[in-house]
Amino acid sequence: MAYPLPRGANFRRTKFLWEIGLDVAGNPETPYGGNRDMCITVGNGSGTAFRPWLRMATGSPILLTDVAAGGIEMSMVNPSGFLTQAYRGVGFCKAPLPVRIVAMYPSYDRFVFLLNPKTGLKSLKDVKDRKYPLYVSVKEDVTHSTRVFIDQALSYYGFSLDDIVSWGGKLNLTGAPNDKRRMDALADGTLEAIFDEGLMTWLEPALRHGLKLVDLEKDHFEYLATLGWRRVRLPKGKWGSPCDHDCIDYSGWPLYSSANLPDDTAYQVAKAIVARQNEIVFEPEFSGVHECFTETPSSPMDVPLHPGSARFWKEYQAGK
Repeated sequence: MAYPLPRGANFRRTKFLWEIGLDVAGNPETPYGGNRDMCITVGNGSGTAFRPWLRMATGSPILLTDVAAGGIEMSMVNPSGFLTQAYRGVGFCKAPLPVRIVAMYPSYDRFVFLLNPKTGLKSLKDVKDRKYPLYVSVKEDVTHSTRVFIDQALSYYGFSLDDIVSWGGKLNLTGAPNDKRRMDALADGTLEAIFDEGLMTWLEPALRHGLKLVDLEKDHFEYLATLGWRRVRLPKGKWGSPCDHDCIDYSGWPLYSSANLPDDTAYQVAKAIVARQNEIVFEPEFSGVHECFTETPSSPMDVPLHPGSARFWKEYQAGK
């Protein structure tokens, strides 16, 4: 049963605009990096001037500094590791930002590197040492979080995707992880590597077409940990994995704010998530609304929960 709209004509207008926004942003012909993100503004539009009270964006890492400075109240980022970098002032963020988690959209995912054994490559270091002209599939949006992570991971060995291209290699550029351009190149046997997340949509066919999971060295994991990336296990059988495989955690989509966001605002947002949880489309692994406010495999939290959200969750638990 659908959760009813609040009473009033303005809420019908809001729902009308929301559905328009979903369709425009969700156009399958829109390329990755096009008009896909959305911003919701809550405010008083009945007076002589519009006064926004709360602005929330689906967002990307580029909004972190804007949120921290109060230019927008809340945004989401994928994955949680990028909020960790902002909080610690490491990686792509050169100084700590005063950010807090308001709530987490739980999302279980991993990032892996795959290579075709036919190349003779057994590690990322081999790619650098041999200056191998690799045909590798990555996201086409250079600002995408995966491209930022790939830059960080390859920098440990002192090379980049641009270097691969300079050695005669080629990038297979994709939007969604199971983009037709990737899957077609897999099927025809030309693709030599994939560096990506979203494993549930492409890992099994990639393994079936001969690509193999690449193990990262212990010192590489340790370096990535200094940037806020967690070493985790991809269990045998998960999404077709032939073995337990240590890789990088790409889980969690935190809704975050500045630490200066009023406690009552964070409290109201946290309360709304619990109230409307049955209307939120969660992922298949979702086990309950506790994942939005506590550490779980789908919701890694290396950044503190906002005090307003923490207060709500404590009161909610006490009242159950």
